[in-house]
Amino acid sequence: MNLYQAMIEQTADAFIFSDLEGRIQLWNHGAEVIFGFSAKDAIGQSLDIIIPEHLRQAHWIGFHKAIATGRMSLGDQVMTTRFLHKDGSKGYVDMRFSLIKDDTGKLMGVLATARDSTTRYLAERMLRARLAALAPADDSKPAAAAPDE
Repeated sequence: MNLYQAMIEQTADAFIFSDLEGRIQLWNHGAEVIFGFSAKDAIGQSLDIIIPEHLRQAHWIGFHKAIATGRMSLGDQVMTTRFLHKDGSKGYVDMRFSLIKDDTGKLMGVLATARDSTTRYLAERMLRARLAALAPADDSKPAAAAPDE
C-alpha cells in the first residue's frame, strides 16, 4: 500500500469516488463506518444506496450538471445533507465534492468526502428551537417606549 492509499484508507472521513455514471469505484473504511456498507457491497453500485429517495432527483440534476460543465456549483464549499445508512436509518453528513481529472485534463469522475455530522446537526437544531421559543412572538416591531410622564 502506498502513502496515498494508506491515508485514504486510514482516515475516519468517508472517501467515495464515482465514475461519470455515478457508480461507486472507491469506498474507504470511513465510508464503511458512516454508511454501513462494506467496500465489497458498495463498489459498482449507484450512489443511490446512500441518498434518501426524496433527495435523489436533486442530486442527479446537480451531478449531471457538474459532469456536463466540468464545474461544481458549490465550488469547494462544504454542504450538510441527509444520508441513508445500510440499516435504513438516516443521518446527516458534511460533504465536499471534487471533480477528478486525469493527466490530460479528461474528467474521470467525482470524489466526495464526508464526515458524519448527525450529533452536531441535531444539537444545533435543538438549540435553534430553544432560542426561537425564547424570542418574542413578533420581533418585527420595535419595543414600545415607556410613555413620558
